[in-house]
Amino acid sequence: VEFDDYELTRTLGTIGLVLILFEGGLTAGWGEIRPVLGTAISLATVGTIATALLTGLAAIWLLDLGTLEGMIVGAAVAATDSAAIFAVLRGSQLRKRLARTLEGESGMNDPVALLLVTGFIDWLDMPDYGAVDMAGALVGKLALGLALGLVVGHAARWSFRHLDLPSPGLYPVASIATAALAYGLADVAGGSGFLSVYIAALVLGTGAVPARRTTIAFHQGLSWVAQISLFFLLGLLVFPSELDGVAAEGLLLSAALMFVARPVAAFAASAFAPFTARERLMLGWAGLRGAIPIWLATFPVIEGVDGNDTIFNAI
Repeated sequence: VEFDDYELTRTLGTIGLVLILFEGGLTAGWGEIRPVLGTAISLATVGTIATALLTGLAAIWLLDLGTLEGMIVGAAVAATDSAAIFAVLRGSQLRKRLARTLEGESGMNDPVALLLVTGFIDWLDMPDYGAVDMAGALVGKLALGLALGLVVGHAARWSFRHLDLPSPGLYPVASIATAALAYGLADVAGGSGFLSVYIAALVLGTGAVPARRTTIAFHQGLSWVAQISLFFLLGLLVFPSELDGVAAEGLLLSAALMFVARPVAAFAASAFAPFTARERLMLGWAGLRGAIPIWLATFPVIEGVDGNDTIFNAI
């Protein structure tokens, strides 16, 4: 099937990711994430940045890319896949603290990876842009996304509790509106829409709200539809005939990610957490990848970054 509309894929992928992140936060709630919040934030920020830098260095060497182009590859594959993490860990026998840490990280590290990808692209486009500008933008966007997510989440929870909707089936509609507002307000304001969505869902999923079970069940089904659609769409976008030239390098890159970058980053980010060495190793190996890196790979293609075909196919 001939399909190469990267912009449509990015738009639909954004919608899918919003729905997946919202379901993850709604199902967990603050009560589940709060005990592991510090470690989850450390993994989502320090861990993601360290993974991106280490994998980026490997990409520069393996794919013969420029420094910033290689870092774009590293940043894209640093994102764990929220859908995969949520789906796999909820049915696992992992210790609850470990599983919740990975869930919390996955909900918060997609925004960081996205901001790294777009930051490195901006750095390429603007010669006077630098690491300080990128760090400032990263902190500012995450802070604004966090603040707006809290505001929208609390407003939505108040509305759920005080507005007597005539049918339980209307509460899922209201929750979709919450996800849309959380993402849209943050995006228009220049903040991280994805972080805003996840935080709003965490707040809404905390405590007793009307039709809670109906709303969560609805979003779990919607999240599965989003996952399936996202994988199918991204599969259409990838042409197997174009992978020959980077297949060996791509596999070596994933080996560097799995055996070096992610474990080193996970050990560093969880240094002060109460985990054993075996659990830290599990944190490294359970940073599951999925559709999100491929979605992030559409950004350098749309922006016309040099070597974008190599970057996309390698990812």
